[in-house]
Amino acid sequence: MLKKERQAYILHQVNLHNKVLSSLLSHEIRVSEDTIRRDLQELSEEGKLIKVHGGALSHSFNDITYSGLSVYSQDQKRIIAEKAAALIQNGMFVLTSGGTTIIEMARALPPSLRATFISGSIPAILEYMMHPNIEVIMIGDRVSKNAKITIGAEAIAKIKNINADLCFLGINAIDIKRGTTENDWEIAQLKKIMIDSSQKVVCCTISEKINTLQPIHICNISDIDILITELPPDSPVLKPYIDAGIQVL
Repeated sequence: MLKKERQAYILHQVNLHNKVLSSLLSHEIRVSEDTIRRDLQELSEEGKLIKVHGGALSHSFNDITYSGLSVYSQDQKRIIAEKAAALIQNGMFVLTSGGTTIIEMARALPPSLRATFISGSIPAILEYMMHPNIEVIMIGDRVSKNAKITIGAEAIAKIKNINADLCFLGINAIDIKRGTTENDWEIAQLKKIMIDSSQKVVCCTISEKINTLQPIHICNISDIDILITELPPDSPVLKPYIDAGIQVL
């Protein structure tokens, strides 16, 4: 793979998954980690990504104020957001992860909705606070500077005490055999507890992440109640998930 092709692949993975690991890119592209680190440094100097220890972040993932100017597949995420927002009813307690799709959902909530939203995601909390009628509960603990979300034992303990009606997860990868996966250990642990603390689990993802895999397991397909993508429910790519008993929107 030529350098230009290699860096285009890296940028696509950063945009798709918000975060990439040098070790995983090295394995996928079959080049040394030193080569990957040099590519990440060059792409960082060009302003195309944010280089961090062990990998890189997308600019949209790292934007607290979420201007939306550099969000990957934003039109598709808005479609997902509209479908997700329609599931929320007055009086519900709703637990959410972070991510750009979840933030689009926050912006799609109808002004008349009266519900309680619980999250440790700073960008999501800021969006919920703009809504005129919803109550907002922030899960506090140590903040991940990369993910802009609270992590750690205290956050996990607080989530364990919640009995949410719905849990909305922005997911990094989903596969019919291996379930949902992540590339950040601490965020994966949060998502596992969020699933356990909710009556229904809703996974929100652009279709490009379907049938992809990341290194850290979150949950099995059987743990998911609803899967929302930008595709129509009768899309062939979604049939295996319907056959597995998941409601697809």
